[in-house]
Amino acid sequence: VQLQASGGGLVQAGGSLRLSCAASGRTFSNYAIGWFRQPPGKEREIVAAIARSGSTTYYTDSVKGRFTISRDNAKNTVYLQLNSLKPEDTAVYYCAVAPLLSITHLAYNYWGQGTLVTVSS
Repeated sequence: VQLQASGGGLVQAGGSLRLSCAASGRTFSNYAIGWFRQPPGKEREIVAAIARSGSTTYYTDSVKGRFTISRDNAKNTVYLQLNSLKPEDTAVYYCAVAPLLSITHLAYNYWGQGTLVTVSS
């Protein structure tokens, strides 16, 4: 599976962005999708994940109520809507696929190249 993440950029605190992750190569609907992020100088962490059908989602506590993950299997694309952004959301955001929804990066075996989100105060 090839993944292409896009939509990052520079935004002021309180602003919004929508990240996209376009997949190709295999049947997209066979995979759960996770969004991870890696802030400068810190380890990669999960942000959100969505099951194959889209019926189940997961959010890390720090983004609950602000970020929304969704998928369009017909378009082979997963989205991450980022609202009410904070400076601490600054990171490179990655999408990845796994056979089943998981909150550990070890379960994800294909990764996109990352897109940088910078939130200014």
